[in-house]
Amino acid sequence: MTSAKPVEISVTILGSGTCVPSLRRSSCSVFVKIKNSLLLFDSGPGTMRRLLEAGTTIFDISHLFYSHLHPDHAGEMVPFLFANKYGDGFRRKIPLTIVAAQGFSTFYNRLKSVYGSWIELAPGFFNIIELAADADDVCGFDNFKIRSSPVEHIAGSIAYRVTSSGGRSVVYSGDTDFCESLISLAKDADLLICESAHPDDLKVKGHLTPSLAGEIARRANVRKLVLTHFYPECDHADIEKECRKTYAGPLMLAEDLMNIGL
Repeated sequence: MTSAKPVEISVTILGSGTCVPSLRRSSCSVFVKIKNSLLLFDSGPGTMRRLLEAGTTIFDISHLFYSHLHPDHAGEMVPFLFANKYGDGFRRKIPLTIVAAQGFSTFYNRLKSVYGSWIELAPGFFNIIELAADADDVCGFDNFKIRSSPVEHIAGSIAYRVTSSGGRSVVYSGDTDFCESLISLAKDADLLICESAHPDDLKVKGHLTPSLAGEIARRANVRKLVLTHFYPECDHADIEKECRKTYAGPLMLAEDLMNIGL
């Protein structure tokens, strides 16, 4: 009997929803664990509570990646930074690195003009890395590497591919319309976490539908597809059936706190 391969990447969907308040779905966020590196992709409202429910805390997050800065993806950034200043035994013991597209430092400095030292971490505990906003980019870290690519949403929107030192890969689309850059980024990935905001008959510019997300997954030859970022209209549609028009591979519809091991 062949033993199961050890899990190299653990993925937890923290928020499968949108800007629309929902008891079922928090706003956008994905938690990825690779060895002792704990990564957060986006931090929409509800992220910090979901992290606790997933068994970790904000103080353990080593890297925070932003796909873009719409409030449903970045709305809990200020509370996240403010809470990281809390002491009395809960103090952050590792540096926090925020990774985002070019222009993020300007955005952060504008926030500081409002909040001041409330969102400034201790010296040596905060770092910003900016990636290209209009071209592919790469960045290496101890246990993983990141590749980013611009996608079709708002200016500065990027998708991420994270690859472990063992070669397993997860792609996070952020918000996007159908685009060749995401297909290229997701080529042969073990997992594609892809937005599917509205049913096929309610297509909105700048977002995907289930069948379009399925087409991206099929053309990219991903090993597994997880659809996420569901607006309320999706609760009244057969999202899986619509995705199956274009994609026949392993498929999951995201729910908050869903975990996938790779």
